[in-house]
Amino acid sequence: MKSDLKSQNKSIDLFKKTVASCLIGVSLLGCSEVLNADGGTGKFALPPIDKSDKNRCSFKSSSMGQANAARDKLYDLRQCDMREQSAQGNDLSGVLASEANFEKVDFKEAQLSKAYARNSKFDGADFTNGIVDRVSFDGSSLKGAIFKNTVLTSTSFTNADVEGVDFTEAALGGFDLKNLCKNESLKGTNPTTGANTRESLGCP
Repeated sequence: MKSDLKSQNKSIDLFKKTVASCLIGVSLLGCSEVLNADGGTGKFALPPIDKSDKNRCSFKSSSMGQANAARDKLYDLRQCDMREQSAQGNDLSGVLASEANFEKVDFKEAQLSKAYARNSKFDGADFTNGIVDRVSFDGSSLKGAIFKNTVLTSTSFTNADVEGVDFTEAALGGFDLKNLCKNESLKGTNPTTGANTRESLGCP
């Protein structure tokens, strides 16, 4: 009985590591495909939230570097209330951040490469001078957020609310810019900086 339970726990741990590696774009044996956080992958199943971890909802900076978004365990902020907290300068690469509240969070100079941030609230969040590449903000609310001088390459905003966002001097690829300019919510002015949203992005 104990042997079976031990074997089951090992299988669960392996599953979590495999899913985490897939989510950050690292191919491991057992992955049917490499999952792209930027929206390139369609539907896929996320592992269950470990609600027994009382310290789960906190900003933890990775010491392994943002290039590969590597961590020793799954970094899961799903359904967390992180309002008005500071993650300034933190490396949050590879984080699962869907269905959570990040309203007015200070992300200045933070790294969020390959983050999965769908259907969350980032209203008023400040990403100034950050690295936010290959992130999926699909379905999220980013009203009044600030992306001044932020790297946004290969980042997806499909069905996201970007009203009042400041994109001044943000770095986007041509394809990314074209898609974002089509977003119907791309309007208004940023309540903090006063920047016109469409003009800050360079959209006609």
